[in-house]
Amino acid sequence: MRPKTQVPKSGPGARRHVVLAYVLLLAVVLVWGMTFSLVKSALTATTPLMFNFVRMALAFAVLAAVNWPSLRGMTRTDLKLGAAAGLFLGLGYQFQTTGLKFTTASKAAFLTGLVVVIVPLMSAIPGVALPGSLRPTFDTYAGAVLAFAGLVLLTSPPGAGTALLSGIGLGEWLCLGCAVAFAAHLLMLARAAPRVSARRLGTLQIGFAAVVLLATLPLGGRPYFHGTAMLWIALGVTAVLATAAAFTIQSWAQQYLPASHTALIFTLEPVFAWLTSLLFFGEQLGRRAMLGAGLILAGILLAELRPTSRGKSQLLPIAGA
Repeated sequence: MRPKTQVPKSGPGARRHVVLAYVLLLAVVLVWGMTFSLVKSALTATTPLMFNFVRMALAFAVLAAVNWPSLRGMTRTDLKLGAAAGLFLGLGYQFQTTGLKFTTASKAAFLTGLVVVIVPLMSAIPGVALPGSLRPTFDTYAGAVLAFAGLVLLTSPPGAGTALLSGIGLGEWLCLGCAVAFAAHLLMLARAAPRVSARRLGTLQIGFAAVVLLATLPLGGRPYFHGTAMLWIALGVTAVLATAAAFTIQSWAQQYLPASHTALIFTLEPVFAWLTSLLFFGEQLGRRAMLGAGLILAGILLAELRPTSRGKSQLLPIAGA
């Protein structure tokens, strides 16, 4: 094992690390945003659940190869916590990717972003509560109200009247289910992180997620897989860049950046998703939908920047499609 490099606290070396952290984290969020359009394109050549299984199996193979020394000597507690995190992660991806089949990439991105608002709301449920940094505050409830108003505007057509939720179709409901599953996953990680090393937990949750995806594969109908160039590109980007590499980069970059700055970068994910969907599919949001997307972003940002008991921000990634 190589000795751990000491990073200078000030001077040119420290500034280079900070600049690199900003650049790499912005690149990660850009990749996460692009994955919504990439996955939607790939779904013409495979079923959503088959795509998820192959993607997660590839990601697990990469992480297991890199983190193999960290997997030695696993305990029963490690396996239980890794399995619980993998269960919710796998369910989240199943909801999200299936939802992409029935809605636009931009809507899926904004709805998935609601996970940031849902996490503190779920932590208020008896038996789910975590340390104070994740408990709901006034900012959390205000963010939830803004996000709900944005959801209504984003999904309901003009002239919907009192039928405000009439525009929420199957794809949108599935993406909302994805946000809930991802919120449960983040809460599980908050419980597991102090007890399991980051590398071991990261590898185990991806491995168990692959098992969940395999077990639920028959629920998506008869699976098929046609190895087109777009499909393999989407698998490579989502498995290697958006999963294995992205979470590694994120863990490193957040050591050097203020939480508030990182939160601002994270809110760009649905914006990047909308821009790429506009570029690849010509998907445009009308004025009403744009206003709704803006309110969702405002709600996400308000929830991301909520203060903790130590005056800092509790950071929650969104993590792409």
